[in-house]
Amino acid sequence: MRRQDTCERSYDLVLYGATGFAGALTAAYLAAHVPQGCRWALAGRNIAKLEELRDRLTKAHPACADLPLLRADSGDPDSLRALAADSRVLVTTVGPYLIHGEPLVAACAAAGTDYVDLTGESEFIDRMYVRHDATARASGARLVHAAGFDSVPHDLGVLFTVGLLPEGAPVRIDGFVRTNAAFSGGTLASALTVASRPVAMVRAARERQRTEPRPAGRTVRAPFGPPLRSGETRTWGVPLPTLDPQIIARSAAALDRYGPDFRYRHYAGVRRLPIAIGGALGAGALSVLAQVPSARRWLSRRLEPGDGPSPERRARSWFKVRFVASGGGQRVITEVSGGDPGYDETAKMLAESALSLAFDDLPETAGQVTTAVAMGDALTARLQDAGITFRVVQE
Repeated sequence: MRRQDTCERSYDLVLYGATGFAGALTAAYLAAHVPQGCRWALAGRNIAKLEELRDRLTKAHPACADLPLLRADSGDPDSLRALAADSRVLVTTVGPYLIHGEPLVAACAAAGTDYVDLTGESEFIDRMYVRHDATARASGARLVHAAGFDSVPHDLGVLFTVGLLPEGAPVRIDGFVRTNAAFSGGTLASALTVASRPVAMVRAARERQRTEPRPAGRTVRAPFGPPLRSGETRTWGVPLPTLDPQIIARSAAALDRYGPDFRYRHYAGVRRLPIAIGGALGAGALSVLAQVPSARRWLSRRLEPGDGPSPERRARSWFKVRFVASGGGQRVITEVSGGDPGYDETAKMLAESALSLAFDDLPETAGQVTTAVAMGDALTARLQDAGITFRVVQE
């Protein structure tokens, strides 16, 4: 690892894709929370839209009047290389990442620039590991994917929970997710992209497995668990085929504190069995329809990219993730909770991840790393200060 000297670059932090739905929320959060003296900028392909966003930010935060605006486009790799070369940390909300994401990852890996996104696309993450992890390790760049609701509360929630258990013992954790949130056009587009590519997703995972080293002398598993009834959470557990267990497993593989034999299972926690069954059937139907191009196009038009839930709807939204854990003869239940997970809290998680990379005293890491490995307790503390709750329910 050779951490490049990025202190002389023009920007501590650049937000790319600032005019999209999630991007604008992230920009608003940064405008309210960047520390004094932070050199940051907005980037995107349409300067006129960036100017409109800056005007809106300036009404609430006059200091944003002079915020630099940078033109960059995923279809113009030279513009992304220039952006990476002049930034210490690059944050991107431009998805679907399988379509638009790789040029920026490549630019950051080569330039030694820290990169953070909010993707939930496992195929994209696996392909970026195979293609760019080695380059990032050589340059010192930290490539941090899934820094939104996928997968910060789950990844850091498990890290928080493991810290309450005895060291050196096998660890078993089940996570149960509950939320009432709505989603945006960008999220729908990413979900349809993922659901339409099951074969490619498996191939990417297998290619990564052939190249990624395994932890020496330790076992890490994140199996797709069976449906179950959880007495501790008083919910039915429906297995969730999301990215989160993979991220948690990679954190566990990298950190010895997770013990010699670690297992995590991931569930949607549903109060009533009929709802659980209906949700599982609905997810299955969406996956089937996503394989048919005409059906996928019809579904994608239900919400256009850039559309999303209103402020009033987001204000009513919440999430709770409970972790039921055992290890070393002890049992503990913890919870991570907050407001609207898909947008308001995701913007918070993404922005605080970037600020942590830019300004916190962090472990020396490089390559493709998770939030638990790259930022760990420093990011947890930031999120707690920002209003996301990490608590012990039962010991």
